[in-house]
Amino acid sequence: MRYYSAGRYYRAVFGRPMQKAALDAGCTCPNLDGTCGTKGCIFCDGGSGTFTHSGSITRQLEQEARRISAAHPEAGILAYFQAHTNTYGDPDFLRVCYAEALQFPNVEGLAIGTRPDCLPEPILELLEDFSHRTYLTVELGLQTIHDHTARKIGRGYPFSVFLQAMEKLRSRNIRICVHLINGLPGESDQDMLETARILGQLRPDAIKIHLLHILKGTPLEQLWRQGGVAPLSFAEYAQITAAQLAFLPESVVIERLTGDGDSKKLLAPLWSRDKHAVRNAISRYQKQTDSWQGKYALRDGSAVSKEQSRKNT
Repeated sequence: MRYYSAGRYYRAVFGRPMQKAALDAGCTCPNLDGTCGTKGCIFCDGGSGTFTHSGSITRQLEQEARRISAAHPEAGILAYFQAHTNTYGDPDFLRVCYAEALQFPNVEGLAIGTRPDCLPEPILELLEDFSHRTYLTVELGLQTIHDHTARKIGRGYPFSVFLQAMEKLRSRNIRICVHLINGLPGESDQDMLETARILGQLRPDAIKIHLLHILKGTPLEQLWRQGGVAPLSFAEYAQITAAQLAFLPESVVIERLTGDGDSKKLLAPLWSRDKHAVRNAISRYQKQTDSWQGKYALRDGSAVSKEQSRKNT
């Protein structure tokens, strides 16, 4: 395999496969409650809540544990707070949610999905506390380093905020996973490669690469119907993702190479339903071009400066 897969990483850390149990803690998002917006990012159909269950954290974990056990009986569980922004709320409430998840049998760690602009000091202290108690990853939804694209998709914060968030988490030795989306409106291949190149210099612990889905009921649907955005083709996505991997250091865990869209809402690209085929296409393209993760990554560990970040605005 020409990239550092999550499967290989988790086996090394835990001694067995790990699966994430998707959870909804009932959090909202500053891009929904009016703090920085009310409609969310243009691709958002509810903050990934499609993949979660209702009820208490324990009740949700019971349902997820049955699903995981049926498909991967040997796997351990990471409690993944996925829906909306899971550091956006009262620290005492969040502490109870995180602790409840850790009490569930076979849960060996936490993954907490959030936004870089939702990490005030009390929350950072909370995360640091849990990082000493269990395996913890904070997953930051960046999508792109380019502020002109961020404004188009209504992200609600500039790249400089992301850089600050990484510094704050790093200073507390908290593991960081960064989410990217390929195929955002107006982005060229060079834009997507630049995002990978800069992130490669920043060296997060892990990266998830998604593709842009057109889902019913989102602002993106209207833009798509008006011809304002065209999803990447199967071949385009495989090629650009393989090329991005070459800019990421070999130490960065690739936790995802493609993404899920709610099958009941998915309008395009329909080829994305076959994730296995997408992953295989990326691997084939790596072989055809004799490419691998880290081929063009900087070896000196240098990171992007704040001055460089300003040039991206």
